[in-house]
Amino acid sequence: MKAVVLNQHGGLEQLKYVADFPDPTASEGHAVIRVKATSFNYHDVFTVRGMPGIKVPMPMIIGLDMAGEIVEAGPGVTGWKKGDRVLVNPLNRQKGLMGEMMHGGLAEKCLVAAHQLIRMPEGVSFEQAASLPVAYGTAHRMIITHNTIQKGEKVLILGASGGVGTGCVLLAKMLGAEVIACASSADKIQRLKDLGADHVINYKEVDFSKWAIETYGKPQRRSYDGGVDVVINFTGGDTWAPTLRCVKRGGKILVCGATAGHDPKEDLRYIWSFELKVIGSNSFYDENLKALMDLIEQGRMKPVIDEVLPLERAAEGLRLIENREVFGKVVVTP
Repeated sequence: MKAVVLNQHGGLEQLKYVADFPDPTASEGHAVIRVKATSFNYHDVFTVRGMPGIKVPMPMIIGLDMAGEIVEAGPGVTGWKKGDRVLVNPLNRQKGLMGEMMHGGLAEKCLVAAHQLIRMPEGVSFEQAASLPVAYGTAHRMIITHNTIQKGEKVLILGASGGVGTGCVLLAKMLGAEVIACASSADKIQRLKDLGADHVINYKEVDFSKWAIETYGKPQRRSYDGGVDVVINFTGGDTWAPTLRCVKRGGKILVCGATAGHDPKEDLRYIWSFELKVIGSNSFYDENLKALMDLIEQGRMKPVIDEVLPLERAAEGLRLIENREVFGKVVVTP
């Protein structure tokens, strides 16, 4: 089968497109799917580079998120048949993540455990489904499962133009929040406006924390006036200390990652002085992905897809992710 294969860690040049990778065969408790669509996440960039403490077996077909059709069900697989349309939860309970511990979606076919299969509604396309797990699933769990955003709240979203970010914008608006979206270019700013953001900030030109304080007032220690209700910060790094300064007393900071650095400067005085709630959210579950597909089928949400590329151009798509030149998701159709 055709596949994009990683043979050793390094730059994106280590990803090789091949036409003769061995086809998977269905084993006990597993099914082979024909991959119809797969999407990139920044985690795929980390996998290519190599991550401390994680030993990736080589060669590896990367790609966490995928959707497709079952072509063969192995022994012990019940409730599924050839031709069923499925979204794959990328977490295998025994082996770990697809595209990291076992072959992922950048291939014509993929072997997955039966417990990873989620039935796709007819009104959801393969490209839409493949956009969901890591990005939109994470946003859904952080916002909906943990019930962290209420109608009318002022919600500032950092990194709003990426996969998780656009998911957060859509879900926060669906809940009736006032959304302040931050991005790094005029094009992304305009597209966030088109997506429904109430306010947009180019963080390369404007200090988002100062903007929030000037717009909504300085947070007060003895009242609940001033500042924003919620900041969604999955960037970390240099954005963390400014985040603490613009959240109102009793406000929330939502965290599901740290793409700009996991060990930022901290000022604990803000945490206790303003009774801030730092709420972590990790991963997603089948119920998050099912709920998102229901929203798509009902016409209440449409995942933001920037590029759809053929398999032979997959490395080009991941380069867009690495350079943060993408708005929403990059999808590959093997």
